[in-house]
Amino acid sequence: MLDRLRRWRRERILEREGIDPVLWQELMDGLPQFDGLEAAERERLRELASLFLHQKRLQPLDGLEMDAAMRAGLAALACLPVLNLGLSAYRGWHTVLVYPGGFLARHAYTDDAGVAHEEVSPLAGEAWEGGPVVLSWDDVERSLDLDGYNVVIHELCHKLDMVNGDANGHPPLPADMSLQAWTAAFSEAYAGLCQAVEEGRETFLDPYAAEAPGEFFAVACEVFFEQPAGLRDALPGVYEQLRQYFRQDPAHRLLRG
Repeated sequence: MLDRLRRWRRERILEREGIDPVLWQELMDGLPQFDGLEAAERERLRELASLFLHQKRLQPLDGLEMDAAMRAGLAALACLPVLNLGLSAYRGWHTVLVYPGGFLARHAYTDDAGVAHEEVSPLAGEAWEGGPVVLSWDDVERSLDLDGYNVVIHELCHKLDMVNGDANGHPPLPADMSLQAWTAAFSEAYAGLCQAVEEGRETFLDPYAAEAPGEFFAVACEVFFEQPAGLRDALPGVYEQLRQYFRQDPAHRLLRG
């Protein structure tokens, strides 16, 4: 009975608030991240994006105005990682704050000597554990090419990582995945990247991924959806773990597209 009620409620939300199919088709045809998606996948993504906009509050700031196409496009990119995971993977938070451009973030911390500090840094995006996702619209628009940079996917994948605590590169895995295999693949790749960055060698992933295991995971996820064939060639173990985790094979899909 409860399942029937949930399905009825979902259908009512989609009937009243579903993203316009014509607008959706334009988004699917205009953004290369969605190349190769089959018709059923595009429709499932439309439903997820519509429910995302219902469940999460998109709050433009500093005079930014977001029309239906902007909201739908952001939601589509946000939901691509959970296409086969479902919106429950984004549980525990409710708000997306969107600035027109880069924003300043203040972070307080105490060093090993017990001295309190406050840092102010410009950011393109940020995800808070238990709190909102914060995005720069300028950087969202810079995320529309398949160049490996996608601030929406990056920050939303931090949220996936935070489901079980800090963003440490270990999101909760499906029961059929091996934690040991995940840890081995990511630890080896992260150590290799850190060494390459320290030695000044060129790296396939943005050197920012060497900042911390959580950043490595988020950057790897960006590239998984943006330049999957390159990631598969450069870091096959990481690609395989992400393929299993997301239940998607974008290298094959984008080739098909």
